[in-house]
Amino acid sequence: MARQRWTVADIPSQAGRRAVVTGASAGLGFETARALAGAGASVVLAVRDPEKGERAAAAIRRAHPGADLSVRPIDTASLASVRAFAGGWPAEASIDRLVLNAGIAAVPRREESADGFERQLATNFLGHFALTGLLLPALSPAARVVSVASLAHRSGTIRFDDLHWRETYAAQPAYRQSKLALLMFALELDRRLKASGSGIASLAAHPGLAVTEVFRRGDRAGAFQQGAGRIIFSLIGQPAAQGALPILYAATATEAERGGYYGPDGVWEARGFPRPASIAPRALDRAAAGRLWTMSERLTGVRFPL
Repeated sequence: MARQRWTVADIPSQAGRRAVVTGASAGLGFETARALAGAGASVVLAVRDPEKGERAAAAIRRAHPGADLSVRPIDTASLASVRAFAGGWPAEASIDRLVLNAGIAAVPRREESADGFERQLATNFLGHFALTGLLLPALSPAARVVSVASLAHRSGTIRFDDLHWRETYAAQPAYRQSKLALLMFALELDRRLKASGSGIASLAAHPGLAVTEVFRRGDRAGAFQQGAGRIIFSLIGQPAAQGALPILYAATATEAERGGYYGPDGVWEARGFPRPASIAPRALDRAAAGRLWTMSERLTGVRFPL
């Protein structure tokens, strides 16, 4: 059980550990990378825009002089980019913390990735599914994989008959599906790792209602939409640094359990400090998770040795 008011001060020393954080140039990813670096970890900022990533690294070094940081490009919406990232990973550099955080939300009009996937599903889920499978051999024996889910998963549905929303498209439902899929993946990965006898742990977390750039809607929203989103979240949400706490808890806390899901402890899990979070029944459907896993392997061409 998470302790009351767990903060970055409670992060155990991460000295000697290596962390990879996707989407680390801003928001939750930046705050997660900054806290891990402050705890002594060697942190790889896996980012879509390397220039923005270098600026983020510079900001982290100002907060933590001497931080061991590197920036590597990856676009989780592109399988070619994911494969390039994993293919260029040094064999001797084991990964102790893999944080699957990169994401976009509520893209107003349906868009496809270069691989023909609905863009939110590609960015938030399929790219991370492929990355985890490709990096699995590089994970240390006691590594943790942390998937950043969302409160939105509760009203999500996996549209197995139209996974990429080709027949009809709705921005929010497509986002909810992508986050439900990522949480189902985290739970299914945990089950498969345990069954294989692996010491690698899969956990998930959500930030509550955190004020981040994720609702930039893939940079396609108008100024009014972006402004309205920021105002609403600033009124009922919490800063990104606070929203990152459940992610950091899942990644580092000795009390965090394999297969656990963590979020804020406040009303509706909207804000607060880390504790076990509520999981929607759909996310616990093992048959659906197995079906989604099989579809994801087929779509990405990445098969897990589990």
